[in-house]
Amino acid sequence: MNLISFKQSLAENNPPQNSSVYLKALWQEGKGNWDKAHHLVQDLEDKNASWIHAYLHRKEGDIGNADYWYRCAGKKRPDVSLENEWKEIVTAML
Repeated sequence: MNLISFKQSLAENNPPQNSSVYLKALWQEGKGNWDKAHHLVQDLEDKNASWIHAYLHRKEGDIGNADYWYRCAGKKRPDVSLENEWKEIVTAML
């Protein structure tokens, strides 16, 4: 699977089979299900989940919370669009 096929899967009712929890969260967010995406990563304690968590709070507009999660992920808040960050995270998780 690549970014293009992952984006195409957003037209489906379920995420691609055998997707990691990270990709499931990104898929849910891509479908506009912020709460479902947040629920999938909020209790995970690793850098990948923290990166997704940061992105979700950035999208929500809670920059202070986002910056906390970016630090947990070992990253700085990017200076790119939310769409480009989503693509970057998906690509990294694939």
